[in-house]
Amino acid sequence: MALSDIEIAQAAKMERVVKIAQKLGIPEEHLVPYGHTKAKVSLEFVDSLKSKKDGKLILVTAISPTPAGEGKTTTTVGLGDALNKIGKKAMICLREPSLGPVFGMKGGAAGGGYAQVVPMEDINLHFTGDFNAIALANNLLAAAIDNHIHHGNELGIDVRRITWKRVMDMNDRALRDITVSLGGPGNGYPRQDGFDIVVASEVMAIFCLSTSLKDLKTRLGNIVIGYTRDQKPVRAKDLKVHGAMTVLLKDALAPNLVQTLENNPAFIHGGPFANIAHGCNTVIATQTALKLVDYVVTEAGFGADLGAEKFIDIKCRKAGLKPDAVVIVATVRALKYHGGVDVKELNKENLGALEKGIANLERHVNNVRNHYGLPCVVSINRFTFDTAAEIELLKKKMAHHEAPVILATHWADGGAGAADVARAVVELIEKVPSNFKFVYEDELPLWDKIKAIATKIYGAADVTADGKVRTQIKKLQEDGYGHYPVCVAKTQYSFSTDAQLRGAPSGHMINIREVRLAAGAEFIVMVCGDIMTMPGLPKVPSSERIDLNDEGKVVGLF
Repeated sequence: MALSDIEIAQAAKMERVVKIAQKLGIPEEHLVPYGHTKAKVSLEFVDSLKSKKDGKLILVTAISPTPAGEGKTTTTVGLGDALNKIGKKAMICLREPSLGPVFGMKGGAAGGGYAQVVPMEDINLHFTGDFNAIALANNLLAAAIDNHIHHGNELGIDVRRITWKRVMDMNDRALRDITVSLGGPGNGYPRQDGFDIVVASEVMAIFCLSTSLKDLKTRLGNIVIGYTRDQKPVRAKDLKVHGAMTVLLKDALAPNLVQTLENNPAFIHGGPFANIAHGCNTVIATQTALKLVDYVVTEAGFGADLGAEKFIDIKCRKAGLKPDAVVIVATVRALKYHGGVDVKELNKENLGALEKGIANLERHVNNVRNHYGLPCVVSINRFTFDTAAEIELLKKKMAHHEAPVILATHWADGGAGAADVARAVVELIEKVPSNFKFVYEDELPLWDKIKAIATKIYGAADVTADGKVRTQIKKLQEDGYGHYPVCVAKTQYSFSTDAQLRGAPSGHMINIREVRLAAGAEFIVMVCGDIMTMPGLPKVPSSERIDLNDEGKVVGLF
């Protein structure tokens, strides 16, 4: 019987984090240990690296996700191990898992099989407390808003125009829309409020995009929490709370160092979702890694239409990063799902459905190569029931796209199973120059930016919005935010806003339902379709399988 992910992780022979740090040239005095196998790297050491030359940056992305699974994080880990196995100095940079999906749908998010980061249980459950610090900073600001109003409202905040929400790191649909301050004058002024999940908080976005504690404090101070009656913005610094928020986040901002199952180094830091936020790990972790090794492998959330687009148009734009190559992850099973096959039938050969579903992969490859200007490799996570005919069809269909299709078995074989992918990526970086570009330029108006993403990347015909939303976008443009990038909140399951529309739909409309200003993160969130910034739990959540056995071991994480 095959071992589960958590059983493989629990059987791992981990090295002490001090030894992992030595491989990167990080002195022990610059580690803040959290036990023996995880540590934070001091910001003082991070600052000392600024004059060093950068290594090569490899972005791992994927086709539009399906219930069949694609294995993007597993590929990121496997590729990092594979690069080390073929003699390259490499490390990986990942996001921290949110407890929402861990106890909701995923049951864990630290890779899988023999391509995992460890300690897997710690990483999936609280880790070093970064998410807790982000939640506390967010909710301190929320408490300060209501406290200011209670004590006279000197700033003249219009309680009808407060945009700042509270957050928690768990899926809880009951908290999406609530009323606060009930119970009489001592409890403040009643108003409509709501909760987002922590990963959707602007504090999370700021945390991930900040380059120093000073930059963090400035960005936190610029958060717009709401407006006065004459619609003047009120910022966190007006409430004099941004300093205290920075104090809560000062330790969290240092990158978290852990290891893979093959004892290779990994930074895991920050964790915004790509369907409701910008979906990338912290700038600090990525920039630090680039100074320490020759190859850095990082991932962006969900498909290349969401995570990769935001990685490029938001993270790279803000941080001056430039990826050297992209790996697009897919499985034959997932492609057949995009071709219309029911989940229960995916293990059966179906060449017709596969050919139809490959359209999803083709669009992602086209976006990466032509709209992001980056060379790419397609990594196929191999399953035992993938047939020779299916593999042959896939390679034949993709042959003219100038994106090599490489089979990988890192889930079962660790780094050795992704060695061919590693060699292909290294060759790509050495031989194929990138023509890196953004999907839109800074000076383009906000409406034109969302239209560029929708038409170029999603294959949409146009963008729509009701009069109220159009007015909001126009006012943001007039108020001086027009140079900000756009962060689209949209279903991850389709190029459209309809999660059921598989493959590569074209000619659809992208409707903007809501607009949010993230003045500290310096982007504009455009909420499209029915996507929620506070997810709900499924009918049978993963929490029903997670438990502690009689020996005191965690079970059910996978």
